Amino acid sequence: MLPSHGATLVSLQALWILPFPIDVTPLILSNNNMLKRKYLLRDPNVIELNYQAARKLGVNVYLIDGGSEFALIDIGYLDTVGDIIDLVRNLDFKLSQCKYLIATHADADHVQGLARAKELLPGATVVAHPQAAPLIEKGDVIETFARISAQDIDLEMPPCKVDQIINEGDVLEIGDIKLTVWHTPGHTEGQLSFKADNVLFSGDNIYRDGGVGVIDAHHGSHLPHFISSLERIRDDDARVLLPSHGPPFLKDKALIQKTIDRLVGYQTLPDFGTCAVHWPLLEQWERDVNAGKMPKL
Repeated sequence: MLPSHGATLVSLQALWILPFPIDVTPLILSNNNMLKRKYLLRDPNVIELNYQAARKLGVNVYLIDGGSEFALIDIGYLDTVGDIIDLVRNLDFKLSQCKYLIATHADADHVQGLARAKELLPGATVVAHPQAAPLIEKGDVIETFARISAQDIDLEMPPCKVDQIINEGDVLEIGDIKLTVWHTPGHTEGQLSFKADNVLFSGDNIYRDGGVGVIDAHHGSHLPHFISSLERIRDDDARVLLPSHGPPFLKDKALIQKTIDRLVGYQTLPDFGTCAVHWPLLEQWERDVNAGKMPKL
């Protein structure tokens, strides 16, 4: 539900403190019943729809405004798709001009609403990585985290046809904006990021507090790949990171390095089960047992 005319305005700064200037236009209805657009960034022109709505919709949903057409990066949960499409329409975007529905990866919180979004935006092309596409198309509930029985999580996962496979080095043209596709595996093997000028839509690779997307064997997480993806982000000339969760932030190499160091340590610990590369403690124990060596206490 959109705020009515005269509703209390909530500034972006009140939600999250942003480290760079943004174009904040009040969220009010104009005389023609259209909402004023609140651009998170200019050049490239980006609207983040949680900020635009001044309420939590779920995963960050980025609208890339290319002038003559637009794209949406991730769509989120099924129950918010209607609100998101209404919001886009009330921002005076023609729904027929949505060129792409982009999946950063196949997690339920990112793509559960994709099939419904495609129904509402039939002219849009659904794009995903080749390792994410099968999960999306069959409505997988395990690798997408739609079902976590131990936590009583059981979400439907409507299957959605992926119209176009995209991968490392591909370029998506959206009006006058070009998004270069990065394959950044680790959180999932189908995780994508997208670069436009000095801005990186960084998915679930890293958040402003140094946290990362969940690491889990059922999820297909891979620690060495995750570390390589983070090193790539650290060393790139991108200045602004737009993650899939939480606030955008200016890239901080020290923060990323601290996260890398943490994940390097996880490779030799049992904290994430079979995601570990090896466990030196257990290997030494096995050698001692096989040699008949008793522990010294």
